[in-house]
Amino acid sequence: MKKPRIFLSPPHMSGREQEYIKEAFRTNWIAPLGPNVDAFERELASYVGASEAVAVNSGTAAIHLALSLLGVTRGDTVFCSTLTFVASANPILYQGAEPVFIDSDFDSWNMSPQALQRALQDAALQGKLPKAVIIVNLYGQSAKMDELLTLCDHYQVPVVEDAAESLGSTYKGKPSGTFGHFGVYSFNGNKIITTSGGGMLVSNDVESLQKARFLATQARDPAPYYQHSQVGHNYRLSNILAGVGRAQLEVIDDRVSARRLIFERYQQSLSHLPGISFMPELENSMSNRWLTTLIIDELETGIPSSQIIEAMANENIEARPVWKPLHMQPLFKGATYFSHSEDDDVSAKLFSRGVCLPSGSGMTEEEQTRVVNLLEETLEGVLVTREII
Repeated sequence: MKKPRIFLSPPHMSGREQEYIKEAFRTNWIAPLGPNVDAFERELASYVGASEAVAVNSGTAAIHLALSLLGVTRGDTVFCSTLTFVASANPILYQGAEPVFIDSDFDSWNMSPQALQRALQDAALQGKLPKAVIIVNLYGQSAKMDELLTLCDHYQVPVVEDAAESLGSTYKGKPSGTFGHFGVYSFNGNKIITTSGGGMLVSNDVESLQKARFLATQARDPAPYYQHSQVGHNYRLSNILAGVGRAQLEVIDDRVSARRLIFERYQQSLSHLPGISFMPELENSMSNRWLTTLIIDELETGIPSSQIIEAMANENIEARPVWKPLHMQPLFKGATYFSHSEDDDVSAKLFSRGVCLPSGSGMTEEEQTRVVNLLEETLEGVLVTREII
C-alpha cells in the first residue's frame, strides 16, 4: 500500500479564511479591490513597519512594478541574485533590460557582497551602472543587507528586496523586505502564508506606491470615461483572496515558530551524519525557515543529492534540489555573471549539493520522523556499504 504523500510546503489554513470570504460574498465585493484588499494592505504594512503596501496578484507583478517605478527600460542593466527562482529576474526582461547575475556566499546563501563589489566596480569603469539591484532573501534567510546596501548606496543604485520567501524573518531586528527602496512578498500557495496566488509591494515611498496602484489597474487616467495615456497592467489582488490573506496574516508568527521548530528537529536528528550541513542563519538575524535546506557532501556521504531526492520520491515524499542558478538557465545563456571569486562559483556548488526537505508548518512529528528515518537509512546504508567494500 502506497504511503500518504508528504508535500514540500503545502498551504496551511488558519480556519478563519471563510469568515472573510463569506463577508466578501455577503457584500458582493467579488471583483478585484474592496475592503479586504484595503485592510490587507494596511495590516501587512503595519506588520513589517512599512509606510504603505500595494496588494497585487503575484510577487512577480510586484517586482515588475518596482522596476517600472525605478524607470528600468530597454538598454538598462539590472543586477540580480543568481540563486533564486526565475520570477526574480523575468521582470527585468519584461522591461527590455539586461540582467547581470551575482553569486552567493556560503555564509548566507544569498548575494555575495564580494561579487557585488566587483560587479559595481566593473560597471562604474564602463560608465554603465545598473538601474537597480534585486537582492533575494533565499528560503527565508536574509542577505547581508548592511554590506550590500553600503555598496549600493555608494554607487547610488536603488535596491529591490525580493523577500518573497522571507516574510516574518528579521535582520538585526528589522523585518525582512523593508531594507530596499521597494520590498516584495509572495503569497503563492507554497509560501509561509498564502492567498492562493498573490503578492505585495511595500515601501516608505508613498508617492511611488500610489503610482504602483495606478499602473496595476491598467493605468486608467482620472477621466469620466476610459482613457489611458501609458501602458498599465492588470495586477491587482481580488477582494476574496485578500480575505484569505488577512486570516493568514493573523497567524504569521505561529507559522514562523512552527517552521523554525521543524528546522530544529531536522538539525537535531541529522547533524550527527557525516557530510550533512544545514543552511546557516546569519548572526543577529532570524530566518523564518520557510524551507529546511541542507547540503549533501558526496565525498563524505558517498551519495549525491540527486539520489537522496530520488529515494524520497520512491517513498512518496516531495523533496527538491536547491534552485538552479539563473546564470545556468537556458533562458539567460550568455548573461554576464560575477562569481563569489574568480575560482569559486558558490551558487553552482549549492545547486549541485543542496536539498530542500518537506517543511510545511502543518507537518506532523510523525511525518517528519518518516523523512528523518528515510534519510538516515539511505545515508547510513551507503556508509556501511562503503566500509564493507
